[in-house]
Amino acid sequence: MQRLGINAVRIYNLNPDLDHTECASIFNAAGIYMILDVNSPLPNQSLNRGAPWESYSETYLERVFEVVEGFMHFNNTLGFFSGNEVINEDSVPEVPAYIRAVTRDIKDYISARGIRPIPVGYSAADVRPLLMGTFDFMACNLDNETTSKIDFFGLNSYSWCGDASFTSSGYDVLVADFSNTTIPIFFSEYGCNQVQPRVFTEVGALYSDQMTGVFSGGLIYEYTQEPNDYGLVVLNDNDTVSLLIDYDNLREQYDKIDVEALMRANSTATGLKAPNCATNLISSTNFTQTFSIPTRPDGVDDLIKNGVQGTFPQGTERITKTSVGHTVYAVNGQEITGLELNILADDQSNLPGNNTSGTTPEGGNSPSGTASGSSPSGTGNAAVKANDIKFGSMMVGVLSLGLYMQL
Repeated sequence: MQRLGINAVRIYNLNPDLDHTECASIFNAAGIYMILDVNSPLPNQSLNRGAPWESYSETYLERVFEVVEGFMHFNNTLGFFSGNEVINEDSVPEVPAYIRAVTRDIKDYISARGIRPIPVGYSAADVRPLLMGTFDFMACNLDNETTSKIDFFGLNSYSWCGDASFTSSGYDVLVADFSNTTIPIFFSEYGCNQVQPRVFTEVGALYSDQMTGVFSGGLIYEYTQEPNDYGLVVLNDNDTVSLLIDYDNLREQYDKIDVEALMRANSTATGLKAPNCATNLISSTNFTQTFSIPTRPDGVDDLIKNGVQGTFPQGTERITKTSVGHTVYAVNGQEITGLELNILADDQSNLPGNNTSGTTPEGGNSPSGTASGSSPSGTGNAAVKANDIKFGSMMVGVLSLGLYMQL
């Protein structure tokens, strides 16, 4: 049987007041890591790209720290995004400095309150005139603000549509532009839907030798079908799940990946050092040229020292229920039976071709008679721990097979 491997999910629009322990524990049992956006579209819960000095406040950072506190104790929390597409043509020159300030504040909070370091990065819009300037501003070394430097860089790219190519999509330009990166870079969103059904031929390029020396995989947008029509599955009103043809097409592309090749270390990337921050790095942009990172608002130092108020999860829980508990239908409408969560050992990861997602398709080898088996309803003990992963060359293995899931 073929299976769709899932190594990482991106989770956004979080409500920090909810207990996410069960969901995190299910992901952990299935060998799935989580990357969390600390912002949301609600008022006072993200930076204002038009006036970041107005939104960068104690109230805003308290909410950010609540998200961090709610997830930093899970051993499958891989990282946090300090911002998502905040920089575009409409942003003011000061925005990048404020994103570095939020990055610093999150890292300082984790250092003071957490039990292990957790990487913090930025997710950028694919606005080519600003892209390299954004990366260089975020990733350069700044002596007086060492923790404001991002640990990884995500790119939301939809330039490969339908049966495009490495060159027609502009992937070749991205590889050339980022060839000297000193931090992990990956597609934090991809999966253009201008041509439907999506065939996901970009997967073969993204995980080929053409790109893996620079890019570390990516996260497909998105898991559930929403009005924007990017879903892999439909969550029906009667609590059932229907797989879409995009799900099967994506699984077929993942099954072609040479996973062993992806796990090899990239000694070139890990041997480079980030440049010092200098105006020549961002001369093509309108960004503030001084690299002056804003000081923290009043009260934030106390939040970092004493922690935010509330009761937060202290780690994943052992999962014992392995049945999916939902009726799942294949693309052809046939019910998929025998779905079970296969709880992984500590040294296992959810990869294509491995027996890491238990499924028993009705009718044997029907065209769409397989499913992930990691649907949220089982529970489990620990899979590979995020604190055992070195965030660098191994990033390509951790993020090699991602789904973008909205919770």
